[in-house]
Amino acid sequence: MADLHQAHDVATLHRLDTGNLERLEQELEGFGRRRPIGLVLPCLFDEFSRPAIRHILEELRHARYVDTVVLSLGRANEEEMLIARRALGKLPQRVRLIWNDGPGMQALYTELREHGVPVDQDGKGRSCWISYGYLIADRRCDVIASHDCDITTYTRELLARLCYPVAHPRFGFEFAKGYYARFNGTLNGRVTRLFVSPLVRSLQRVVGPQPFLEFLDGFRYPLSGEFAMTSAVARGNRIPATWGLEMGVLAEVFRSRGARRACQTELCAVYDHKHQSLSADDAEKGLLKMCVDIGRTLLRALASEGVVFGEGVFRTLGVHYTRLAEDAVSAFEADAAINGLGFDRHEEETMVGVFARGLDLACARFGESPATPLIPSWERVHAAIPGFLDQLRDVVDGECVATAAA
Repeated sequence: MADLHQAHDVATLHRLDTGNLERLEQELEGFGRRRPIGLVLPCLFDEFSRPAIRHILEELRHARYVDTVVLSLGRANEEEMLIARRALGKLPQRVRLIWNDGPGMQALYTELREHGVPVDQDGKGRSCWISYGYLIADRRCDVIASHDCDITTYTRELLARLCYPVAHPRFGFEFAKGYYARFNGTLNGRVTRLFVSPLVRSLQRVVGPQPFLEFLDGFRYPLSGEFAMTSAVARGNRIPATWGLEMGVLAEVFRSRGARRACQTELCAVYDHKHQSLSADDAEKGLLKMCVDIGRTLLRALASEGVVFGEGVFRTLGVHYTRLAEDAVSAFEADAAINGLGFDRHEEETMVGVFARGLDLACARFGESPATPLIPSWERVHAAIPGFLDQLRDVVDGECVATAAA
């Protein structure tokens, strides 16, 4: 993506110099002395059976500017937690492991539920949210970055380019979103290419110009799992507990900070990770569920901006989305051909049909219940349970000390 295009009000930081990692890291070390940087890694234990996480941890050993690494571990018993902790022990940074299935964390989740804080839905959203809470309680890191643990093409350049815009003392950015090309013999990034982008543009036509939709349309890869923010943003954001996490985070950033405080930064030449199945016959898993959750989150964000939806709007939206998505298939076919990449037009158009059904389900579920599940901000948690952040810090720190001694 070596161009100089700037999209709307969202600043785009391009990857033009591919040999400047050493300079970036040196500057980040300087920035980090004034504004320490924390890294959040949401991770299921299953990832430790794959090579990606081992390579990521090896790369992180050389990211000296990172002050604290917080790995939020899900779906792990005690033996598996200890395996993960031993793997993290190779890192030179200050490390904290949040064992979400452990007795200490489960007691905290029970306390949250008793005070009306919805945290029942386990997943990436809750893993990120609880990690932000720890870093906020720790009062040590001013910049918080996050990325997935299944990136098969990971290098530490990705992390440096993600942290740099927010950590830089003069830029004034409070949120940075990563972007990159998604291909590996064929074009990847199907949900972004064939669902999110056509849907956002369809909504602009059907409901009219909306600042939030223009904001979204400025992002080259709105569903990337890589983002960095200030601790103040992390404290005030609500987070979706579903596949709508990335879309919901953008909605919260737009609501609280606006486009001028956000940017997107190109992280690497090519990016690949574990792929989800289409799951065309089951709306509760795979890419179909992803589309339902993303669509519902987007509709909720627009409703909160004052957009009024009716049944006729949803019918028109579905037809218009399908037309734009089918047009996109033709464009991507040409893009793949000029770059010598494989392209299965039948498969792509089949996906459009499945994604259109996902949009219909999203509209129906939104109509039945406009409020999508959001984990409240840490500001609200502090108001509901004034000492909870201290409890969280004590549990995480205490488990680290206990397992280290064992």
